[in-house]
Amino acid sequence: MHPRRMLLIAAASASAGGCATSVSRESREQLVAQVRAAEVGFALTMARRDLDAFGSHLADDAVFINGGKPLRGKPAVVAFWKRFFSEPTAPFSWKPEIVEVASNGSLGYTEGPVASPTGVVSHRFFTTWQRSGDRWLVIFDNGYSLCKS
Repeated sequence: MHPRRMLLIAAASASAGGCATSVSRESREQLVAQVRAAEVGFALTMARRDLDAFGSHLADDAVFINGGKPLRGKPAVVAFWKRFFSEPTAPFSWKPEIVEVASNGSLGYTEGPVASPTGVVSHRFFTTWQRSGDRWLVIFDNGYSLCKS
């Protein structure tokens, strides 16, 4: 075998082996903990009255369903939600009760209650998270009133 060809085969084998060992798979529990932490951090933006931090949790192409009238893209979502950050006290809070992740680790789901400042639960939220590098970003969000009409 030609020495140059052997060198190429050896280099290809070494780089393939390096790729195989550099892949690290996080456990389902680790991914769930990451998504839960992302949701808790997202909710804290409301409590802390920080609209910029709220926006930092959104994917650029996020869609908030908004009562059947979708808000498409981070700028539209932030512009609409600005009204909820205008007063010194948060008009509502939320927390995750259900947290799940897709088996490939690229999508997460959170669901939970939305409560008034006095603790009365009036809505339920549903959020889909997308992994972007080492961060989780909101890609879809929706919520429903629990009040009877």
